[in-house]
Amino acid sequence: MIIRHLLTLVTLLLIGPLAFAADNKIAPTLDSVEVTHNGETLTITRGADRDATLPEPFQKTDRGCPPFCVQPMQAVPGVATIGELEVLDYLSRIHQGDDSILVVDSRTPDWVMRGTIPGSVNIPWNRLNTDFGGNLEQAGEADSLTRIMTERFGASQDPATGQWRFADAKTLVLFCNGIWCAQSTANIKTLVGHGYPVDKLKWYRGGMQDWLSAGLTSVTPE
Repeated sequence: MIIRHLLTLVTLLLIGPLAFAADNKIAPTLDSVEVTHNGETLTITRGADRDATLPEPFQKTDRGCPPFCVQPMQAVPGVATIGELEVLDYLSRIHQGDDSILVVDSRTPDWVMRGTIPGSVNIPWNRLNTDFGGNLEQAGEADSLTRIMTERFGASQDPATGQWRFADAKTLVLFCNGIWCAQSTANIKTLVGHGYPVDKLKWYRGGMQDWLSAGLTSVTPE
């Protein structure tokens, strides 16, 4: 009997930590989420390594403000601030064929190369954060912005007045690096300033830092 108990104890000591590590759900009733990324199906899970740490770029706590100032809980009145589970739901809906949603990584490509949320698309913030009225830093930015609004976001423009129409525009879920990153905030303010309906804009305030802190799957461009 004593030997049996000792064997049971040893088994628990050896297998227990592995079983605990393998059982790491996203939520009590959610093990994983399938998403579409660059035309392929990927599965988002949580990491099972209890010794995992954040990548070096997200370990800093003092970044200097400005420009890396803590963002408010609400980017713009009427624009919903959402968390990881809501982002996963939007990604799942896209995977299931809902083309009225777009999850947008607002960061510049150098940050995206370090990893992004599977199922998101990269539209760098500085391609949107320009003046529709023509006060642009570089030639061609107005054309680029118009293409993004029409080809990526589904908005249309009245050829006579230049006014934007958003009846068929997508619901956009925007994120950047985290609560200290103002890039997606700036894009939301720009879009709202030009008439984008606030109910079609969602803000993942936690961004990549919170996503990685939760141990959720990220991908790097090929």
